[in-house]
Amino acid sequence: MRADHPVNSELFARIGHTLPGRVAVFAELMPEHCAIREKWRGLWRETSWREYLQHCLGFGEALKAVGLGAGDRVAIISDNRPEWLYADIGTQAIGALSAGIYTTNPAADVAYVLNHCKAKLIVCEDQEQLDKVLDSPEALPHLQHIVVIDSEGTHRYDDPRLRRWDDFISAGTDAAATLDSAGIQARMAALDADADSVIIYTSGTTGQPKGVLLKPSAMLALSTTYLDELGGSEHDSLLSYLPLCHVAEKIFTEFTPLTTGATVHFGESIDTIRQDIAQVAPTIFLGVPRIWEKLHASVDVAIRNSTPLKRALYHWALAQGRARFEAPAPGLLLRAKAKLADWLVLRALRERLGLGRCRLPVSGAAPIAEELLRWFHWIGVPVLEGYGMSETCGISHLNLPNDFRLGSIGKAVRGVEFRLAEDGELLVRGPHLCSGYLDNEAATRETIDSEGWLHTGDLAREDEDGFLHIIGRKKEILITAGGKNLSPARIENALKTSAYIKEAAAVADGRAFVAALIQIEPDMVGDWAARAGVNYTSFEDLSGKAQVVKLIDGEVRRINEQLARVEQVRAFRLLPKELHQDDGEVTATQKLKRNVVYSKFAGLVDDIYSTAKAS
Repeated sequence: MRADHPVNSELFARIGHTLPGRVAVFAELMPEHCAIREKWRGLWRETSWREYLQHCLGFGEALKAVGLGAGDRVAIISDNRPEWLYADIGTQAIGALSAGIYTTNPAADVAYVLNHCKAKLIVCEDQEQLDKVLDSPEALPHLQHIVVIDSEGTHRYDDPRLRRWDDFISAGTDAAATLDSAGIQARMAALDADADSVIIYTSGTTGQPKGVLLKPSAMLALSTTYLDELGGSEHDSLLSYLPLCHVAEKIFTEFTPLTTGATVHFGESIDTIRQDIAQVAPTIFLGVPRIWEKLHASVDVAIRNSTPLKRALYHWALAQGRARFEAPAPGLLLRAKAKLADWLVLRALRERLGLGRCRLPVSGAAPIAEELLRWFHWIGVPVLEGYGMSETCGISHLNLPNDFRLGSIGKAVRGVEFRLAEDGELLVRGPHLCSGYLDNEAATRETIDSEGWLHTGDLAREDEDGFLHIIGRKKEILITAGGKNLSPARIENALKTSAYIKEAAAVADGRAFVAALIQIEPDMVGDWAARAGVNYTSFEDLSGKAQVVKLIDGEVRRINEQLARVEQVRAFRLLPKELHQDDGEVTATQKLKRNVVYSKFAGLVDDIYSTAKAS
């Protein structure tokens, strides 16, 4: 970053050691610069850094007014919006801890988090989230205050704990307005960078989620380092849409903007992500694999439905992009053809996807298929894969624009140590590690050993050039009857590159061959069925159609060509329902609970292998 950037200032060094402190830095040094844009009733409205700080301080003062202080816990259950940040950073500004809860969590899961972290106050987005608290299946003995952001429809509730956001924060805002610059800086300087300030709840794929304790020094340990390598400034634009209770989104909504001064955009909802990307045209964009899969699928379907001329032009342009990407030293003719293809087709395609300005597209939070990454590179969107966990504050390894290898998670970020255990498990160590798990010393000792190494649970290998490749989860490796070790995630991610496959569960443990349980993508398959004249009445009916089974069979056969012979899916069954968090089949972050799926659909698995034996 340039020499005159706030990160290099004396003020940054003095008070920028916590998230609230960094908001204060930018509020002091670039007060009128836009920190946040929010889409509201179809229009984008702006919040400056000065206003950002005042909102955070106002929330913190409101907490103090109702008796909360250092060490207390505040929960937030809301979709991404500015108030999420005000509550989160305002809580940290008084030395309290914030804990996010997924809006998709049912009431029982909400109660678990509230009781586990002993939250004294919860911020609810609206009536839907409020109902989960008021109708809790468990007693909530620690909860004293409930603050509702969108209070429409809540006037009929008669609960003494209930406060509306505007009413709650108004007194705090007035108190914050009396603080001068010196007073604010003194408060920020007094905050302890080594005191836990955030609780991140894990996805809980194999049991109840654990509360990961993060401190400011760990959360911010790497942000300056990776931005030195990747570049970043106050002119960058980011789109916040993944749940803010997930550490991956915190990197792009909090850690990165609070290091560079970039502007964060909040769209209308997760359902408008495609339109919001197009409007914001972010320069830095995090996409989980499912987002990249959907973007690719939208192009795939559009091309299939286009005219023969457009299809031919697209495939020609894609071939030029592929040749340009794969050529170690492209000649003049190849460069010219690739430039023409970009001018005629690929540039417009990137603009349509909303990624025309994106200089740093990143994939993280879950493994992604290498073939999908290749397609994006061919069209001029160089998606780079990174790796991290909640326990590592979201990052430890990263591919860089000028130093990457597709299919790998890159190299360790500067400041991070790693090594591979004898069984291949990836161990990491550094200043970015969590403090441990809330009220779970046994799990903490199991995860972080006496030498400070965090045991990730992921098996990995390092190639000859120092790039790290994740093989799979240590506890999820499938071993066939023939003794072959397979990663289910690799097979599943390959299947999900199909526009018609939304989810897949690979089956192979103790079996003679690989099979899969597949959930169709209802929108894409529904569109195909309408064009093919296949009538259906429900998801189950659509999945049961012989024409749909044949469609997916063709996709599986095509994808098998990309897999090693031992990994190829020899048989599959289509699931009769969509996998859902409420049914315990996926987590709040849509991670597959593989054992639950195996158990629920054991009949389909048995049918696969009994049919194979009979034949």
